[in-house]
Amino acid sequence: MKKRLISILLTAVLGIAGLGFAQKLLMPKYTQGIVEGNLIEEYYASEKNHDVLFIGDCEVYENVSPVTLWEEYGITSYIRGSAQQLIWQSYYLLEETLKYEKPEVVVFNVLSMKYDQPQREAYNRMTLDGMKLSGTKLKAIKASMLPEENLIDYLFPILRYHSRWSELSLDDLTNVFQKDKQFHNGYYMRADVKPVDTVPTGKILANYSFGENSYKYLDMMVELCKANDIELILMKAPSLYPYWYEEWEVQMEEYAQENDLKYINFLELIEETGIDFDVDTYDAGLHLNVTGAEKVAMYLGEVFQKEFAIEDKRGNKELAESWDDKVEFYNSMKASQYEELEKYGYLKSLKGDLE
Repeated sequence: MKKRLISILLTAVLGIAGLGFAQKLLMPKYTQGIVEGNLIEEYYASEKNHDVLFIGDCEVYENVSPVTLWEEYGITSYIRGSAQQLIWQSYYLLEETLKYEKPEVVVFNVLSMKYDQPQREAYNRMTLDGMKLSGTKLKAIKASMLPEENLIDYLFPILRYHSRWSELSLDDLTNVFQKDKQFHNGYYMRADVKPVDTVPTGKILANYSFGENSYKYLDMMVELCKANDIELILMKAPSLYPYWYEEWEVQMEEYAQENDLKYINFLELIEETGIDFDVDTYDAGLHLNVTGAEKVAMYLGEVFQKEFAIEDKRGNKELAESWDDKVEFYNSMKASQYEELEKYGYLKSLKGDLE
């Protein structure tokens, strides 16, 4: 009887382990192509001692360089960003992050206020699949699901990805348990250049008011930061599109004033930051490239030190050694990207501006 019980338990353990391996194998690895799917997961392997936390969509993870904040100001930061990150996802990512660390300042990019309801499963997956299983993740899933989706498919992704057997590649096998580091404290580096040809104009909307659901989660974010003695900054990144309407701007300005928050709209600070849309964007103004992200970081560093008294930690030997490795990785990737671009002639006309 005892041997039979042990056999049953062993079979169960092996079965669970096998399912766990199969799930990891079948889930998308995001190591090529749409690498943004790894942004959320990569946080867990980082140090948990950041002065500043950024949360939001591509307007944070492609437009701000944490390495520049460290090199120029000695400020430690991390970007918990993901593609089309919705405001309730930002809130729950903040809630989760506060279980690991307590930053002095949180910066939230406000573009996602335009979305009052869940949007697309593909973007949901790039945020939610990377989160560790917890009560917070469960709340994020419930807030994000579309009517046709099932909760169990998020809790057990193998049910969603079981049909990927026929698509598996060597990349899936080599990245089952560990992936190479791809980002720089949540920053997604792009060194290529595609200048702005035309500045887009906004389409007429039926309603310019942000929705109740968006305001609900923004209020929750404000309260969460207050409860943890964290300064909250609202930010609109200098992306030229999606179009940022004047009516939206007024709502954010009024909300910031009513809640005693600092609000920074980088679209109004192009001259002050020195952003040049001939050289500082890789996709004609939708996102900044690395030179643009460094300029945004330079401006923010001044704000963090002068207005929020975040101290320069470059004198901390242990911390400096850790960031030396990050700087080396950052500079190595930047040099590699420039070399690749120059090899194919993409940088010839702009080389002088970028050096």
